[in-house]
Amino acid sequence: MSSSAIGAEAGTFVERRLVLLVGAVVFVDTMFYAAIAPLLPRLSHELHLSKLSAGVMTAGYPVGTLIGAIPGGVLAVRAGARFTVCAGLALLAASTLAFGLLSDPVSLDLARFVEGLGGACSWAGGLAWIVAEAPPERRGGLIGGALGAAIGGALLGPVIGTIADAIGRSLTFSGVVIVAVLLIAQARRLPMAPKAGEQGVRPLVAAVRDPRVICGMWLVALPAIASGAINVLGPLRLHRLGAGAVVIGATYLAASAIEAAVSPGVGKLSDRRGRLMPLRFGLVAATVVLACFTLPGSPALLALLLVATGTAIGTFWAPAMAMLSDAADARDLDQALAAALMNLAWAGGQIVGAGGGGAVAKAVGDAVPVTATAGLCVATLLVLAAPLRLGSRREWTSRATH
Repeated sequence: MSSSAIGAEAGTFVERRLVLLVGAVVFVDTMFYAAIAPLLPRLSHELHLSKLSAGVMTAGYPVGTLIGAIPGGVLAVRAGARFTVCAGLALLAASTLAFGLLSDPVSLDLARFVEGLGGACSWAGGLAWIVAEAPPERRGGLIGGALGAAIGGALLGPVIGTIADAIGRSLTFSGVVIVAVLLIAQARRLPMAPKAGEQGVRPLVAAVRDPRVICGMWLVALPAIASGAINVLGPLRLHRLGAGAVVIGATYLAASAIEAAVSPGVGKLSDRRGRLMPLRFGLVAATVVLACFTLPGSPALLALLLVATGTAIGTFWAPAMAMLSDAADARDLDQALAAALMNLAWAGGQIVGAGGGGAVAKAVGDAVPVTATAGLCVATLLVLAAPLRLGSRREWTSRATH
């Protein structure tokens, strides 16, 4: 075997280890983020939370991610991806343990906020690390693989929440400290990491004036708006229709399982057929299922609709994030800062969907926020179908290697 072939094989082995590590990090992060869904009805009852208060608690994590997005990206540039990932894991361990031990709404909101700060660091460092080591023609697939792991965490999260509902939050959430320490140890063993750079906030501000960057951010924010609203209104509506914590957990488990299975394939499809093709299909599907959210009159039908909604939303993430990463390459923007923009877009969407959706639903009912989100999907689909002034159509629809 030639030396170049040996080098390529060694590089692929390290790349696999890196994707496994980052996948494990985001798996744990999203697992504890998603654990709140089955807990929400009990917490709402015990703490006398309104829909707005439940939305605020759910939105605590994305608020932390929003505020930590740019600092997390700059930290990944200046201190390196490995350090940033480890910092995110430490914050995750401390905040999740606090969420298990504390029992008043303000403290729980604060714990979710700190967990979001940790998530901003973990995602910025992890995605920058992967993209820095990945060739552009494989970027969508590798991002999709990491997202599949994250969605797997979201899949297990409701199970963890259901267990916590049965045996107590303190006992269930205390194990996160051990998991975080093990992952930090694995991160320190990896031989490769992007070198520290010098870019800061100024090139980031310049990048957000680029139409392709703006479009990529919106296509990350839109599914976040939808999932934020559904994660608040879905469990509460299921509960009103007679479903318990087990049924709610099983519903979100099934939705996340399908989403995790779909994400890597969608990412690879975007590598081969262009980023916009799977996004258009996702927009059509999301429009239909969101518009039907208030129609089911039984928990079984609503559960099926929530599974379909999660699947539709899952087709956005990998192509949209890869699109944003491609746009960053075109501007010579550090991928850690591109990851910061992804965090910023996702967190902003989650805040609008969870907090805004809960507030609007409290005032005028569930139909208005989900129908408005469906309308945003339609408007986005029309913009993507129209002649683009953001660059040539070939640039948007050709393979990532173009």
